[in-house]
Amino acid sequence: MVERRTDGGVPGPPPGSRTIRRSIEVEYWVVDEAGNLVEPDGLTDFPGVEREFVKPLLEIKTSPCESSEELRAELLERISKVVNRGNDIGKRLVPLGTPINEPEIQEHPSDRTRIQNDVVGENFDYVRHCAGTHIHVEQQPGRSIDQLNTLIALDPALALVNSSPYYQGRNVAASARSWLYRWKAYDDLSHQGRLWRYVESQDEWNRRLERRYEDFVTAAMDEGIDRRDIEANFDPESAVWTPVQLRERFNTVEWRSPDTALPSQVLQIADHISEVIEHLERTELRIEGERGEIREDGIIVPEFDTVLGYLNEAIENGLRSEAVCGYLERMGFQPDTYDPIAHAIDGQEVVQQEEARKIRLAYATRLEEDVNRAAPTRRK
Repeated sequence: MVERRTDGGVPGPPPGSRTIRRSIEVEYWVVDEAGNLVEPDGLTDFPGVEREFVKPLLEIKTSPCESSEELRAELLERISKVVNRGNDIGKRLVPLGTPINEPEIQEHPSDRTRIQNDVVGENFDYVRHCAGTHIHVEQQPGRSIDQLNTLIALDPALALVNSSPYYQGRNVAASARSWLYRWKAYDDLSHQGRLWRYVESQDEWNRRLERRYEDFVTAAMDEGIDRRDIEANFDPESAVWTPVQLRERFNTVEWRSPDTALPSQVLQIADHISEVIEHLERTELRIEGERGEIREDGIIVPEFDTVLGYLNEAIENGLRSEAVCGYLERMGFQPDTYDPIAHAIDGQEVVQQEEARKIRLAYATRLEEDVNRAAPTRRK
């Protein structure tokens, strides 16, 4: 019998059970000491640290880790190295899903971004204002579709780490990033940017990818782009943006929905996602009804349209939605242990650029404090 956790969360694993590997990719804005967005020159020469496709953004990623403790130690160590180097050269990391108010975000020129700009058009500007977190969990033989469907059902959990309600200074949603990706950037591309319905088989997933890829290729060719150029930069997996994906390249299921956030918040939600997936390996998945619940003898997820309703509430209102909080509690989360940045800074309808710079600096300080508080944990 699997023992239930005393905190009301996901039932814990039996002694000696194998853990599932997991990893994190998190993006941070880079600012100078006045809060202006700047390029991450001098910050990217560490393992797991890379530039992103827009100039003032960098990504910090971990290797696949065997446990939550290993993941925590590696992520915090890598962030700490970047923070310390930034202190030396006057640059800081900002854990906000959007830069609050910034008229223009420039991108690094590349064939890939050129094609995306041509296909998506002016709406691609919305993507340039987004910073997020990707959580990978290792695919398990024979269970990858169940893992995918479970993460689809857990997509409303993005509310736990919403970190910016603002786009171009306007208060648009509790998760402005999700609002931009799902309802603005890809609005003219069928099935892109949105959460996909549950999948019945690997073959069905592959067919969906191929159809979306051909849609993308057709749209690009309609813009005058040679098919050979498209195929040199995109394949069916990389041409798709949907919040939950099977990643053949990494042998993972990837959850791409959360905003960037403080490191402790990112690790907290990654821990829970990993616990759910580990519990799934020892039990069954059922799709039924409208409630959803994690039990010792099974994971019950609601019908997709119900999940979509919770998801829309999570994007619009975050943890201020009682329906979202109730659903997440039934799915083993503890919403009252999360403190989303978005709810701390959403008090204004409009934020001017000077105030946006102050908010960025305030949360750069919060990130540094967050990493420093975790330092003793890393040394254990």
